[in-house]
Amino acid sequence: QVQLVESGGGLVQAGGSLRLSCAASGCTFSRYTMGWFRQAPGKERVFVARITWSSSSTLYADSVKGRFTISRDNAKNTVYLQMNSLKPEDTAVYYCAAASKVIGLWRAPDEYDYWGQGTQVTVSS
Repeated sequence: QVQLVESGGGLVQAGGSLRLSCAASGCTFSRYTMGWFRQAPGKERVFVARITWSSSSTLYADSVKGRFTISRDNAKNTVYLQMNSLKPEDTAVYYCAAASKVIGLWRAPDEYDYWGQGTQVTVSS
């Protein structure tokens, strides 16, 4: 049973930083592409960033490019999302997800097999 557990969310002022973590268990973590998505109230879940199994490729949504950095530590079965220069529009529940498919863009939610429970990020103005 694959489990993903996010942590690191919270309340921060605009311009501040947070680092989200997602710990995986029950799987061979290094075989999965890992992604971060977010969902604001009343809106759809949208892509934020993803990183391939070997960290050889990362991809970011335009809205976070240059401010967020995704990384992973396969030895610790953990993926991270460093979020800098946070804006009120970054407020959302952030989810990590794991994808087993070996070919893809890994931008769409339906490309991912497993999801965490989410962690709330609130950015005040």
